Amino acid sequence: MVSGVVLTSELLERETWLEHGFGTRHDGAWTPDASTARLKQTHSATSVSTFAPGHFGEGDALLSTQQGLWLEIRTADCVPVLIADPVRRAVAAIHAGWRGTAARIVAEAIEQLVDAGSRRADLLAAIGPSIGACCFEVGKNVADHFPDDRIHRDPRPHVDLIEANRRQLIGAGVQRIDALGRCTHCDAETFHSFRRDKGDGRMVNAIRVR
Repeated sequence: MVSGVVLTSELLERETWLEHGFGTRHDGAWTPDASTARLKQTHSATSVSTFAPGHFGEGDALLSTQQGLWLEIRTADCVPVLIADPVRRAVAAIHAGWRGTAARIVAEAIEQLVDAGSRRADLLAAIGPSIGACCFEVGKNVADHFPDDRIHRDPRPHVDLIEANRRQLIGAGVQRIDALGRCTHCDAETFHSFRRDKGDGRMVNAIRVR
């Protein structure tokens, strides 16, 4: 925990060269505006590399090696994924809703890291709180995108987005993965949930090179 309101990954906590966190409904938008890069999130497979703060158009993954620059994505049921390369000291923040997961946003971001010089085996990944398979009931049109992550329940199927993104990470060559395993829909005290609350509350999830 950071200040009692931001969750952290034990895997990423071991890396003293970076800072990171997965927000809660109590985080108070914890990253500073003056040194933060953001995107207009559109549930896409678009990754953007940046070395400066500000808004960088539409997309759902930010990548950087710039010291002191927070990469921020916001979620309220979608899957936040933070990636770090301790060799190149590169980081990425990814927003993976069901559309982005179906479009393989995590795999696409890793390919961009690899194209920039990262080695797959060096990468570390942390999957933050999101809606769990317990609560993500979907229609057939969504379930059909996830034949390997679909859970058959009555009256409608459920989809495990956390597992879908974990499998994408493994398929992309990432060997060290930490999934926090917290369901945003189940825990109303701690997390915003778009599906549960039908509101505009969002959690801040971010990572940076110190």
